[in-house]
Amino acid sequence: MTVQVGDAIPDVKVKIIDREGTRDVFTKELFAEGKNVLFAVPGAFTPTCSDYHLPGFVVRADEIHDKGVKGIYCIAANDAFVMSAWGQSRDVDPDYISLLADGNADFAKAMGLEMDGSAFGLGTRSQRYAAIIEDGIIQHLNVEAAGKFEVSSADAVLALL
Repeated sequence: MTVQVGDAIPDVKVKIIDREGTRDVFTKELFAEGKNVLFAVPGAFTPTCSDYHLPGFVVRADEIHDKGVKGIYCIAANDAFVMSAWGQSRDVDPDYISLLADGNADFAKAMGLEMDGSAFGLGTRSQRYAAIIEDGIIQHLNVEAAGKFEVSSADAVLALL
């Protein structure tokens, strides 16, 4: 079952790649305080994710933080090594955006937002979405229709803040 606005963020262990390096974190703790933005992509180094989704947040990070957002997080069903390399290749400043590795898609499944990408050789991945989470509670959740990139962009998130 897909999480809904008003639900608590699921508590799943993921790996975070941020200014402190790479380490395990629990999502419930990560999103427990303040206003945070989480956006999910089907995969690092995939075309829409690399060319539009992540870069939009990189460009608009200052504006998002200026709206009172404590943290911006990008999550994908990739391992921490891939997420780290992707962040470096896309000039992600860990002071502005932290990457989350959901290697087995456990968080995507807990959110009810996993997808079967096996037709493309991707296996289980996350659907593309953006969420605004405040004090551990989902305040906004914009899930993209299959193959679309319209409601989860940095611009769409800014319009909600």
